[in-house]
Amino acid sequence: MECMTNPPPTRSVKFSDDERGGWSSDRPRRDGAPSRPADVTVRCHVLSPTDRMRYTPGSLVMILSPAAAERDRFARRTLLEDQAAVLGLDKVRGLLAGRVPEEQVEERAVQLLDAAAHKRFEAGESVVIAADTLEWEERDHWVRMAAQFRRPRHAILIEVARDQVSDDDRPALNELRRRLDSGELGDEGFHTALRLSGPTIGELKRIVFRPPPRDE
Repeated sequence: MECMTNPPPTRSVKFSDDERGGWSSDRPRRDGAPSRPADVTVRCHVLSPTDRMRYTPGSLVMILSPAAAERDRFARRTLLEDQAAVLGLDKVRGLLAGRVPEEQVEERAVQLLDAAAHKRFEAGESVVIAADTLEWEERDHWVRMAAQFRRPRHAILIEVARDQVSDDDRPALNELRRRLDSGELGDEGFHTALRLSGPTIGELKRIVFRPPPRDE
């Protein structure tokens, strides 16, 4: 189903020079004025669950979930052939633990994750991000990086039981559901969006990065 796009909501995120970094796409020009973000709006297709998802090689796929354990379990099960493509802050934090001062772990993790994804995009390789949050800012960060390399962008939302969703995450999750179901993730730059819940999570057996099959 082809989804019509609507103008994205206006957002203003300001950081001081010491706080600048993380997921913000706000970057100042040399003259001090903020540069205008590139328009990443696309038409979004809301997909139906299937047993196998095929994405173009070099794509960005973001796996979103309010429960990190379910997110990671889904990634391990469906991306058996492409585990090297799966990147996430949790994994990098674990690698840095005990190797750098605790107060530097978060900053270093963000830097290393960015560098790893950038390197894969430069090489034409696929990138699967195990999203750390449900916030727009994180999605925007990765979409804009992929858009710089003209890579297709895709979102998969893994639903969980209500008791697995924290009160803090509930507003962001509800907004994400609404935007996904209405096709508004196209406003954020996603070409396709897929929402999986209950038995449909198990129906998807494999995610692969393959060119479209040639017509015989």
